[in-house]
Amino acid sequence: MKARIHAIAGTLALVTVATFLVSTLVSELALGHEAVAAVKTAILYGVCLLIPLMAATGGSGFSLASGRQGPLIYAKKRRMRFIAANGILIMLPAAVFLSGKASAGAFDQVFYIVQAVEIAGGALQFCLLGLNFRDGLKMTEKKRLLARRKAQGTQ
Repeated sequence: MKARIHAIAGTLALVTVATFLVSTLVSELALGHEAVAAVKTAILYGVCLLIPLMAATGGSGFSLASGRQGPLIYAKKRRMRFIAANGILIMLPAAVFLSGKASAGAFDQVFYIVQAVEIAGGALQFCLLGLNFRDGLKMTEKKRLLARRKAQGTQ
């Protein structure tokens, strides 16, 4: 059950971060200020979904890894520290700030500097989550192959 929670929460977190990033880029590059403000507000509300997803992913991952060692587990744990720090120190404050500025229609130089930082932080977040996703698949590859062979043998 822990493994399923970990997989679902991690996948949803990755998709949520990707959605934030793509929505930001599309609104900034192709739409007007009203759309940017709507996206910034939606992202701020979406953070209320992302935080529990990240907590569930991290908590279930640490629980699954307890007592286990290896380079993939070490790499995933190390990345999670960066993911958490980036989220708490950069992404969350940027989301709050940008939502406030966009809602006020204050699309000034400071807005765009923070927007650039948020895009870079979001891209980093997506890459780190993607690497953890990849390593999680590697760690469960043998189990999935055995289950597939067993299912094929019973048909």
